Amino acid sequence: MNRQEQITSWLSQVMGQAPSELTLAASDASVRQYWRARWPERTAIVMDFDPAAFSAEPFVQRQAQLAGAGVAVPQLHAHAPELGLVLLEDLGDVTLAQVLNEENAKGWYLRAIHDLIQLQAHTLDEGLPVFDAAFIQRELDICKEWYIGQQFGHTLTATEEKIWAHSCQLLQREILLQPTVFMHRDYHCRNLMVQGEALRVIDFQDAVKGPVAYDLVSLLRDAYVTWNEAFVLDLAIRYWEQAREAHLPVQEDFADFYRAFEMAGLQRHIKILGLFARLNLRDGKPQYLADQPRVFEYVRQVCLRYRELTPLGRLLLNLHGTPVESGFTF
Repeated sequence: MNRQEQITSWLSQVMGQAPSELTLAASDASVRQYWRARWPERTAIVMDFDPAAFSAEPFVQRQAQLAGAGVAVPQLHAHAPELGLVLLEDLGDVTLAQVLNEENAKGWYLRAIHDLIQLQAHTLDEGLPVFDAAFIQRELDICKEWYIGQQFGHTLTATEEKIWAHSCQLLQREILLQPTVFMHRDYHCRNLMVQGEALRVIDFQDAVKGPVAYDLVSLLRDAYVTWNEAFVLDLAIRYWEQAREAHLPVQEDFADFYRAFEMAGLQRHIKILGLFARLNLRDGKPQYLADQPRVFEYVRQVCLRYRELTPLGRLLLNLHGTPVESGFTF
């Protein structure tokens, strides 16, 4: 029995009727793929994965938690973790990424910000994995191994190792100073589904207890779409004002919040440089390389805006053939 036949057999059991059609709907940056099952009067999505490589338990737990808090996530109809199958509500094929343009972007982002605040205000972070120093370092090390080491074939010198270690410690300190909330970890335009005038949240299984600014920077400094800094700043201010009204634990001074926003974003984008390199080199998904220059530009800009991060920025620029030999001090 092939995989498609296995899925059809399972659907027959849980739905009482075999689907009239089962077609591959999508795959993502993980080990999962998605099938669309059709019956005469309904459709549903099957999340398909190898149980040895992916655990559905966090997804199932977070779905129940978010749905219970009133967050617009897909309904879960059935799941069989031992088979690597989860049956979900079909939210369609339209992501926020597909509808955004310069004319409608502000409206959509204000909606996404409103929904994010509701998620943060009403979803408890108890029992979640903690985005602690070790977690932060593991993510940064993805960049060191795959982006610096594999993509560029570069081994850090002793001086560069000191810069790297110092910069990682600085980011850890900055991020761990932030108040924490339920953190989606990938709240961006490809994980927000459009249904009419509303947004639905997907890909939430990796949620953690983490810094309050992280999901906002995931949204506004998206790895897949770029907006000018004035637009980003305006939306960040609007989030901060609304978050204060909702009694979320954001910093009292916007300048402090914006620094937290930049530091959380820098850590995220350094990780993504490594993730995109790994997706290409290990997983045979070169399409993610097209977005790597955008992510690198986010990293470059933040590093050069803060004197204490300039050495890290110069180290990374050197990889790109933009040598800057001076200034490796802190």
